[in-house]
Amino acid sequence: MTSALTTAAAGFGTGLSLIVAIGTQNAFVLRQGVRRDAVLAVVGICALSDAALITLGVAGVGAVVVAWPGALTVVGWIGGAFLLGYGALAARRVFRPGTAGLRTEGDAAGSRRRAVLTCLAMTWLNPHVYLDTVFLLGSVAADHGPLRWTFGLGAALASVCWFAALGFGARLLSRHLARPAAWRVLDALVAATMIVLGLSLVAGA
Repeated sequence: MTSALTTAAAGFGTGLSLIVAIGTQNAFVLRQGVRRDAVLAVVGICALSDAALITLGVAGVGAVVVAWPGALTVVGWIGGAFLLGYGALAARRVFRPGTAGLRTEGDAAGSRRRAVLTCLAMTWLNPHVYLDTVFLLGSVAADHGPLRWTFGLGAALASVCWFAALGFGARLLSRHLARPAAWRVLDALVAATMIVLGLSLVAGA
Protein backbone atom coordinates (compact mmCIF):
# COMPACT_ATOMS: atom_id res chain seq x y z
CA MET A 1 0.00 0.00 0.00
CA THR A 2 2.80 2.38 0.92
CA SER A 3 4.58 1.66 -2.35
CA ALA A 4 1.38 2.28 -4.32
CA LEU A 5 0.76 5.59 -2.54
CA THR A 6 4.33 6.66 -3.12
CA THR A 7 4.05 5.83 -6.81
CA ALA A 8 0.72 7.68 -7.11
CA ALA A 9 2.26 10.69 -5.36
CA ALA A 10 5.19 10.57 -7.77
CA GLY A 11 2.77 10.53 -10.68
CA PHE A 12 0.81 13.41 -9.19
CA GLY A 13 3.95 15.50 -8.71
CA THR A 14 5.33 14.73 -12.14
CA GLY A 15 2.04 15.46 -13.87
CA LEU A 16 1.56 18.68 -11.96
CA SER A 17 5.05 19.91 -12.78
CA LEU A 18 4.32 19.48 -16.49
CA ILE A 19 0.98 21.29 -16.61
CA VAL A 20 1.47 24.13 -14.11
CA ALA A 21 3.83 26.06 -16.41
CA ILE A 22 2.05 28.87 -18.28
CA GLY A 23 0.93 27.61 -21.66
CA THR A 24 -1.77 28.07 -24.25
CA GLN A 25 -4.13 25.60 -22.61
CA ASN A 26 -3.75 27.15 -19.17
CA ALA A 27 -4.20 30.66 -20.56
CA PHE A 28 -7.39 29.60 -22.33
CA VAL A 29 -8.83 27.90 -19.22
CA LEU A 30 -7.99 30.97 -17.14
CA ARG A 31 -9.73 33.28 -19.58
CA GLN A 32 -12.83 31.08 -19.74
CA GLY A 33 -12.87 30.85 -15.95
CA VAL A 34 -12.76 34.61 -15.50
CA ARG A 35 -15.53 35.05 -18.07
CA ARG A 36 -17.52 32.19 -16.45
CA ASP A 37 -18.05 30.87 -19.96
CA ALA A 38 -18.44 27.08 -20.37
CA VAL A 39 -16.04 26.51 -17.45
CA LEU A 40 -17.25 23.02 -16.55
CA ALA A 41 -17.10 21.89 -20.18
CA VAL A 42 -13.62 23.34 -20.70
CA VAL A 43 -12.25 21.91 -17.45
CA GLY A 44 -13.79 18.53 -18.25
CA ILE A 45 -12.35 18.45 -21.77
CA CYS A 46 -8.86 19.33 -20.54
CA ALA A 47 -8.89 16.82 -17.67
CA LEU A 48 -10.44 13.96 -19.64
CA SER A 49 -8.18 14.58 -22.62
CA ASP A 50 -5.11 14.47 -20.39
CA ALA A 51 -6.38 11.27 -18.78
CA ALA A 52 -6.86 9.67 -22.21
CA LEU A 53 -3.42 10.73 -23.43
CA ILE A 54 -1.75 9.61 -20.21
CA THR A 55 -3.45 6.24 -20.65
CA LEU A 56 -2.01 6.00 -24.16
CA GLY A 57 1.43 6.88 -22.85
CA VAL A 58 1.32 4.35 -20.03
CA ALA A 59 0.09 1.69 -22.47
CA GLY A 60 3.16 2.24 -24.59
CA VAL A 61 1.62 3.98 -27.60
CA GLY A 62 4.35 6.61 -27.39
CA ALA A 63 6.93 4.11 -28.62
CA VAL A 64 4.76 3.28 -31.63
CA VAL A 65 4.24 6.91 -32.63
CA VAL A 66 7.95 7.67 -32.34
CA ALA A 67 8.53 5.11 -35.09
CA TRP A 68 6.79 7.48 -37.55
CA PRO A 69 8.35 10.94 -36.93
CA GLY A 70 6.56 12.28 -39.99
CA ALA A 71 3.32 12.23 -38.01
CA LEU A 72 4.80 14.65 -35.49
CA THR A 73 5.80 16.99 -38.32
CA VAL A 74 2.24 17.14 -39.62
CA VAL A 75 0.85 17.73 -36.14
CA GLY A 76 3.49 20.41 -35.58
CA TRP A 77 2.42 22.34 -38.67
CA ILE A 78 -1.30 22.03 -37.91
CA GLY A 79 -0.90 22.86 -34.24
CA GLY A 80 1.47 25.75 -34.96
CA ALA A 81 -0.95 27.27 -37.47
CA PHE A 82 -3.82 26.95 -35.01
CA LEU A 83 -1.85 28.61 -32.19
CA LEU A 84 -0.73 31.44 -34.46
CA GLY A 85 -4.32 32.04 -35.58
CA TYR A 86 -5.70 32.10 -32.06
CA GLY A 87 -2.82 34.28 -30.92
CA ALA A 88 -3.61 36.75 -33.70
CA LEU A 89 -7.24 36.92 -32.52
CA ALA A 90 -6.10 37.60 -28.95
CA ALA A 91 -3.73 40.31 -30.20
CA ARG A 92 -6.61 41.86 -32.14
CA ARG A 93 -8.62 42.10 -28.92
CA VAL A 94 -5.74 44.00 -27.28
CA PHE A 95 -6.07 46.78 -29.85
CA ARG A 96 -9.87 46.61 -30.00
CA PRO A 97 -10.94 46.66 -26.32
CA GLY A 98 -14.55 47.31 -27.22
CA THR A 99 -15.05 43.81 -28.65
CA ALA A 100 -17.02 41.04 -26.95
CA GLY A 101 -13.85 39.47 -25.66
CA LEU A 102 -13.80 41.99 -22.84
CA ARG A 103 -17.09 40.92 -21.31
CA THR A 104 -16.85 38.85 -18.16
CA GLU A 105 -20.37 37.47 -18.35
CA GLY A 106 -21.18 34.32 -20.29
CA ASP A 107 -22.56 34.50 -23.80
CA ALA A 108 -25.13 32.44 -25.62
CA ALA A 109 -24.91 28.82 -26.70
CA GLY A 110 -22.92 29.83 -29.76
CA SER A 111 -20.14 31.06 -27.51
CA ARG A 112 -20.26 27.79 -25.58
CA ARG A 113 -19.86 25.80 -28.78
CA ARG A 114 -16.93 27.96 -29.83
CA ALA A 115 -15.32 27.51 -26.43
CA VAL A 116 -15.71 23.73 -26.59
CA LEU A 117 -14.40 23.47 -30.16
CA THR A 118 -11.49 25.79 -29.39
CA CYS A 119 -10.61 23.80 -26.29
CA LEU A 120 -10.72 20.51 -28.22
CA ALA A 121 -8.51 21.91 -30.98
CA MET A 122 -6.10 23.53 -28.52
CA THR A 123 -5.76 20.23 -26.66
CA TRP A 124 -5.59 17.69 -29.47
CA LEU A 125 -3.70 19.81 -32.03
CA ASN A 126 -0.99 20.85 -29.61
CA PRO A 127 2.11 18.61 -30.00
CA HIS A 128 3.38 19.74 -26.58
CA VAL A 129 0.43 17.94 -25.00
CA TYR A 130 1.48 14.69 -26.67
CA LEU A 131 5.12 15.18 -25.74
CA ASP A 132 4.24 15.79 -22.09
CA THR A 133 1.55 13.16 -21.62
CA VAL A 134 2.14 10.37 -24.11
CA PHE A 135 5.92 10.43 -24.40
CA LEU A 136 7.36 11.90 -21.21
CA LEU A 137 4.82 10.64 -18.68
CA GLY A 138 4.59 7.35 -20.55
CA SER A 139 8.33 6.78 -20.36
CA VAL A 140 8.52 7.75 -16.67
CA ALA A 141 5.58 5.49 -15.87
CA ALA A 142 7.34 2.58 -17.57
CA ASP A 143 10.11 2.83 -14.97
CA HIS A 144 7.60 1.88 -12.27
CA GLY A 145 6.93 -1.52 -13.79
CA PRO A 146 3.77 -3.15 -12.42
CA LEU A 147 2.82 0.11 -10.69
CA ARG A 148 2.93 2.14 -13.91
CA TRP A 149 -0.87 2.42 -13.96
CA THR A 150 -0.82 3.73 -10.40
CA PHE A 151 1.68 6.35 -11.54
CA GLY A 152 -0.57 7.24 -14.46
CA LEU A 153 -3.57 7.54 -12.15
CA GLY A 154 -1.67 10.01 -9.99
CA ALA A 155 -0.72 12.07 -13.05
CA ALA A 156 -4.33 12.11 -14.28
CA LEU A 157 -5.51 13.22 -10.83
CA ALA A 158 -3.03 16.10 -10.93
CA SER A 159 -4.55 17.23 -14.22
CA VAL A 160 -8.08 17.17 -12.77
CA CYS A 161 -7.03 19.14 -9.68
CA TRP A 162 -5.07 21.74 -11.65
CA PHE A 163 -7.64 22.50 -14.31
CA ALA A 164 -10.48 22.57 -11.78
CA ALA A 165 -8.54 25.00 -9.59
CA LEU A 166 -7.57 27.15 -12.57
CA GLY A 167 -11.01 27.24 -14.16
CA PHE A 168 -13.20 27.70 -11.10
CA GLY A 169 -10.63 29.61 -9.04
CA ALA A 170 -10.35 32.21 -11.78
CA ARG A 171 -13.75 33.51 -10.71
CA LEU A 172 -12.08 35.05 -7.67
CA LEU A 173 -10.26 37.34 -10.09
CA SER A 174 -13.37 38.43 -11.97
CA ARG A 175 -13.77 41.66 -9.97
CA HIS A 176 -10.20 42.71 -10.67
CA LEU A 177 -10.31 41.69 -14.32
CA ALA A 178 -13.65 43.29 -15.07
CA ARG A 179 -11.87 46.46 -16.23
CA PRO A 180 -11.03 46.67 -19.96
CA ALA A 181 -7.41 47.54 -19.17
CA ALA A 182 -6.98 44.31 -17.20
CA TRP A 183 -8.51 42.29 -20.03
CA ARG A 184 -6.08 43.85 -22.46
CA VAL A 185 -3.17 42.73 -20.28
CA LEU A 186 -4.58 39.19 -20.10
CA ASP A 187 -5.19 39.07 -23.83
CA ALA A 188 -1.66 40.37 -24.46
CA LEU A 189 -0.29 37.51 -22.33
CA VAL A 190 -2.43 35.00 -24.19
CA ALA A 191 -1.39 36.39 -27.58
CA ALA A 192 2.32 36.43 -26.72
CA THR A 193 2.24 32.90 -25.33
CA MET A 194 0.38 31.43 -28.30
CA ILE A 195 2.37 33.24 -30.96
CA VAL A 196 5.72 32.27 -29.44
CA LEU A 197 4.71 28.63 -29.04
CA GLY A 198 3.12 28.60 -32.48
CA LEU A 199 6.29 29.88 -34.10
CA SER A 200 8.39 27.38 -32.19
CA LEU A 201 6.16 24.51 -33.35
CA VAL A 202 6.29 25.60 -36.99
CA ALA A 203 10.06 26.13 -36.83
CA GLY A 204 10.59 22.71 -35.29
CA ALA A 205 8.21 20.87 -37.65
